Amino acid sequence: MQATISISDAVFDPGELLAEFTKNCGGAGAIASFTGLVRADEMTQSLTLSHYPGFTEARIETILEDAFARWPLLGCRVHHRTGEMKIGEAIVFVAAAAKHRRDAFEACDFVMDYLKSEAPFWKQESTATQTHWIEPREADYKDKERWSA
Repeated sequence: MQATISISDAVFDPGELLAEFTKNCGGAGAIASFTGLVRADEMTQSLTLSHYPGFTEARIETILEDAFARWPLLGCRVHHRTGEMKIGEAIVFVAAAAKHRRDAFEACDFVMDYLKSEAPFWKQESTATQTHWIEPREADYKDKERWSA
């Protein structure tokens, strides 16, 4: 197994993606995964993500190539949602498989840090009174900087 990337407007079940990934990762001693959800706060009603098909997948592929160069991974899976999402719905699923837990944990964390700050997704948050663009936070860029040291 190698890298798998998918982007879809459809609601997805992270548990199903993890089960499928696990089934296809023969020889793994560890699988780490992360699921990002639309956060509930007082104002947010929905989040809408858009992207350029083909370009976004190519950029994510570059991120995964970097992860495979850094850690001895057996597989990696990224599934990202686009379109309008409601509170509590899954936005992103990332899983990494390796022989050892530290490699799987770090690769999963690395991929998420780069997805949050570098992947070409455009995000809009809708509240009861307005819709506005969301940019990566300063903390997202600092998280990514850890991997440059």
